Amino acid sequence: MSVTMQEVMKQSGVAFGTSGARGLVTAMTDRVCYVYARSFIKYCEQSYKCEHTIAIAGDLRPSTERILKALVKAGEDSAWKVVYCGRIPSPAIALYGIDKALPTIMVTGSHIPADRNGIKFNHPQGEISKKDEQGIVSQSVEFDESIFDATGMLKDAPALPAVEMEAEENYLKRYPEFFGTKALSGLTIGVYQHSAVGRDIVVKVLESLGATVKPFARSETFIPVDTEAIRKEDEELARDFAHKDFVDAIFSTDGDSDRPLLADDAGMWLRGDVLGILAAQALHIKRIATPVSCNTSLEKCGSFEKICRTRIGSPYVIAGMESLVDANDPSISVAGYEANGGFLLQTNLTRKFEDGTRTLPALPTRDALLPMIAVMVRVREERMCVVDLLRKLPKRFTVSDRLKEFPTEISKAKLAEIREQKLGHKLFGTLAAKPSKFAPKDSAPKPFHGEVVAIDETDGYRMEFDSGDIVHLRPSGNAPEFRCYVETESKERSAELLEGCLKIMEGWRK
Repeated sequence: MSVTMQEVMKQSGVAFGTSGARGLVTAMTDRVCYVYARSFIKYCEQSYKCEHTIAIAGDLRPSTERILKALVKAGEDSAWKVVYCGRIPSPAIALYGIDKALPTIMVTGSHIPADRNGIKFNHPQGEISKKDEQGIVSQSVEFDESIFDATGMLKDAPALPAVEMEAEENYLKRYPEFFGTKALSGLTIGVYQHSAVGRDIVVKVLESLGATVKPFARSETFIPVDTEAIRKEDEELARDFAHKDFVDAIFSTDGDSDRPLLADDAGMWLRGDVLGILAAQALHIKRIATPVSCNTSLEKCGSFEKICRTRIGSPYVIAGMESLVDANDPSISVAGYEANGGFLLQTNLTRKFEDGTRTLPALPTRDALLPMIAVMVRVREERMCVVDLLRKLPKRFTVSDRLKEFPTEISKAKLAEIREQKLGHKLFGTLAAKPSKFAPKDSAPKPFHGEVVAIDETDGYRMEFDSGDIVHLRPSGNAPEFRCYVETESKERSAELLEGCLKIMEGWRK
């Protein structure tokens, strides 16, 4: 029979988001995943010059092995060789594909709960773009429907091939070969392992860089660690570990180990967009692409010659990085990062060391290890701590939250109303801050904002007020959620403003 990707997406509800296709495990049947993989392979045959070979890998959630087997079957039925690279980080399989000029697929739901999963696609040069995504969903696939049962599961699922270790080995060597085997010598780093697929690889890489490593909190049950919405239990866990055992920092990642979590010596997790700035400074990056929602310390710190603000999502950051590349001067370094901390290296990075010059090859997809390692190498070189680096940045503090089960049509309609009637000041400009406990008793609370002085509609509706405060409203691109991002000059002010904004937004449900 023949089926189109559009039909499969509509019937299953499994569609592309900002990081590949995702859905409930019950919806991501073998048949759905098989058709996705066949469509991707067919698209690669049409659009890229590559051998008929595809590499696959996966994370540690329970449903991943079943989906990997469906991908193997899709490869076999497409007359392609399937290379299985095991359970390794998303950047590791992407790096393998770039090195070998092969398309790759990573089975992962990243940070989302174990009742969901996803599929991330990389073409032979790196992560797929929105153009590639449209090419994949426009495909139709012919296959024998009898290989699936009535529930869409394979009647005779193939075994996974033997693991090809080269992908993991190359990723393990990437950073010690660039930074050197003594780059973190003398530092003690904790590793919160939980159920991250890269939990052992992170330990091995840090040890190969000379650090003393203390792993903790390993879990055989999948834990949905979200680097943009850190759970209270993870905050407490890091603080308790740092209090009981000396460390210079704590490393962790999300489920597929492409998004970092770095904590200071007190166990306080850094926001991903702040880590991105520190990493770019440590690597002496010249040009940066990052979403419009990320902290404006990037511009205010004055460390970068050119900055491109993009829509939210790695495909947009990649497009932004590509726009910053200078074809006439490859020495100009270009990178990008997201609010989740994932760091993307668009150009090769060349650096002089005591024993000579070394080059770190480009990896234009989210990576968790590079930003954390780069920051800690700088910490060691300059004999300071993570907090010292944070103090050097302009004092800008970003917080965000979301209203769940908020119909997208309502959020879009409300933003249109605010835009057309210029309601930003009326709705948010008169919110008052709580009196500071240090202020004179007779002083009036300072208004949060004041007048709107700038509006940015790159992704959602972002208002900057004359006080310097920022409110950014954005309907989610792949879920019925309404997001709010706030940035001010202090943590307390940002938290208060976010609370006030969410109360206003909650009233829009009616």
